[in-house]
Amino acid sequence: MAHKTGMQKALANYGDAAFSVFLRKAFIKAMGYTDDALERPIIGIINTASDYNACHRNVPDLIEAVSRGVLLSGGIPMSFPVISIHESFASPTSLYLRNLMAMDVEEMVKAQPMDAVVLIGGCDKTVPALLMGAASANIPAILLVTGPMLAGNWRGERVGACTDCRRFWARFRAGDLDEGQIAEVNSELAPTVGTCGVMGTASTMAMATEAMGMMLPGGAAIPAVFAERRRSAERTGARAVAMAAENLTPDKIITPAAIRNALRVVLASGGSTNALIHLTAIAGRRGISVSLDEFDAMGRQTPVLIDLKPSGQHYMEDLHEAGGLAPLLRELGDLIEGNCLTVTGRTLADNLADAPPSFAQHVVRPISDPVYSGGAMAILRGNLAPGGAVIKQAAASNALMNHVGPAMVFSDLADLAARIDSDDLDVTADSVLVLRNAGPKGAPGMPEAGYLPIPRKLARQGVKDMVRISDARMSGTAFGSIVLHITPEAAVGGPLSLVQTGDLIRLDVPGRRIDMLVDDAELSRRKAALPSPGPSATRGFEWLHMHSVLQADRGCDFNFLTFEGIDEEAGR
Repeated sequence: MAHKTGMQKALANYGDAAFSVFLRKAFIKAMGYTDDALERPIIGIINTASDYNACHRNVPDLIEAVSRGVLLSGGIPMSFPVISIHESFASPTSLYLRNLMAMDVEEMVKAQPMDAVVLIGGCDKTVPALLMGAASANIPAILLVTGPMLAGNWRGERVGACTDCRRFWARFRAGDLDEGQIAEVNSELAPTVGTCGVMGTASTMAMATEAMGMMLPGGAAIPAVFAERRRSAERTGARAVAMAAENLTPDKIITPAAIRNALRVVLASGGSTNALIHLTAIAGRRGISVSLDEFDAMGRQTPVLIDLKPSGQHYMEDLHEAGGLAPLLRELGDLIEGNCLTVTGRTLADNLADAPPSFAQHVVRPISDPVYSGGAMAILRGNLAPGGAVIKQAAASNALMNHVGPAMVFSDLADLAARIDSDDLDVTADSVLVLRNAGPKGAPGMPEAGYLPIPRKLARQGVKDMVRISDARMSGTAFGSIVLHITPEAAVGGPLSLVQTGDLIRLDVPGRRIDMLVDDAELSRRKAALPSPGPSATRGFEWLHMHSVLQADRGCDFNFLTFEGIDEEAGR
C-alpha cells in the first residue's frame, strides 16, 4: 500500500475513504486553498500562544517565520492550537498539566493530516510536553523554542527572572528591602518577553533538546526578541519540509545515546533538577530507561562549565553571544556521543564541525577551569529515599554538604504556609526543614515547593541557607542546600511520611546518603500507626492523574502513556 501523504492522511472515518477526502477538501477550500496547494506536503505548526503566557508572547511572529520557511520549500503550513502552560499561571502547579498537554499534542498530531510538525514552545513544562507528545505520535518533528528574555537593570545591577526573583524576595522577607524597593525590582526582573534568562528549567530543556538532536544547531540560546530568533524559525520551517520527505521520525533521533547527551549537557550547564524528570519521561515515550545511578556516575565525571545563574553569574543572552551550545560541546569532547542523528539529517558531530569557531569568552569555561568540579547534581539514597532523591550541589552551600540536624516537619503545603513565619517556630540554623505530601500524588502535581523559605525569624538573623528536604520539586532558577524528589513520596507511604519533628536527619552528599537517624523498630511502629489514606479524587482530570501518575524516578508520566503502556505498578 502506498504511503499516504498530505490531505490523504488521518482521515475521518465515514466508512468511505474517498468520500472522507472529498468532504475534507470541500471544507478546507472554504479557507481559500486551491487544489494545487492541497497537493503539497502539509507541515503542522503547533501554536502555544496564550495571553497568560509571556514566555510565548512571540509565538505569532515565530509562526509567521516558520510558515515562510515552509512555503519557500514547497510545503503548506497549518498552525493549530494546543494547551499552553505558564509556570505562574497554572494551578495547582504546572507539572500537573504537563501530561495533559502531552496527550493533547500526541492526539492532535495523529488526528489531523500533516507530514511533519514544528513544535513551538519555551516555558518549563511546554518543551517536555511537546517532545513527549511528538515522541509518541512519531511523525517527523522538529522543536523551535521561543527563546530567553533579556536581563533587566535595577539601580545599576543586572537582574533577571527568576533567580533574582527569589534572591530579592528573600531580602524583602528579611527586611533588607522595603515595599517601594521590591516593587521597583518587580518591574525589572522580566523586561522583555521570553523564557527566564538564567539556567532554569526552560533554558536547560532548550539546551538539552539541541544536544538531543531535536532542534536546529544554534537554536537553544537565541533571545526571544532578536531577529536571529525569527531567522531560526524560518530555517526550522524549511527543514520540516525536508524531514517530511526523508521520513526522519523521532524514533531515529531520540535514542539512548541522544538521551545521554542531553543529560550530559544538563550537568555541564548547571541545569535544572526538573530536567531529570522531564528527560526520563521523554525517554520513556520511546521505551528508554534512565537510571538514577548512571546519572549520578555521569555527574561525577561532568564538571559545570557554563557560568550562568543560579550556579554562576551570567545570563542566557551572554551564552548566546559566547556561541551557545557549540563551545560547551567542544569542551566536553569525548564525553559527548557525536554519532547521534539529528533533525538536520546529519550527526551531532557533523553539526558541530560546521558551527562557527570558538573564541575567547567568559561564559563557557574550559574543562580545566570549571565553575564547579564536583558535578551539578548528586543522586542520594538512604532510609529516607530508597527510590532516590536529587540535590543540585552546584547551587548549594559547601558547609551544608555534610550535616546532621533536627527535623522540623511540615505535613503539607498548608501547614508550611501557616507556620513558617511564626516567631514560635522551634528552629535554628542547624534545623532540617522537612516538607511532605508535596509529591506527584500528594499535592497533587509535585509543585515547585521544595525551595522552602528560610523561616522569617532566622532570615532576620542573617541565615541565608538551611538543609531542606521534600518530595516536591523546585524551580531550576532556585538555589540552596535542598534535597528534592524523595521517592517514594509520602502520599504513597514512603519513609518521608514517618519523619517526626525532632528526629535527627543526616545529609551526606559526598557519600550520596540521606537518612533519618531512627532505629528500624521505631520506624516499623510508626508505619503501623499511619492512618489510612484519605478519599481521593472522584472525577475529571484529577482522578486520572491520581490513578495514573508515576513517581519522580520514572518521570511522573502517566502509566498508560509510556512506550510499554499500562503499568499496574503506578505510584508504587
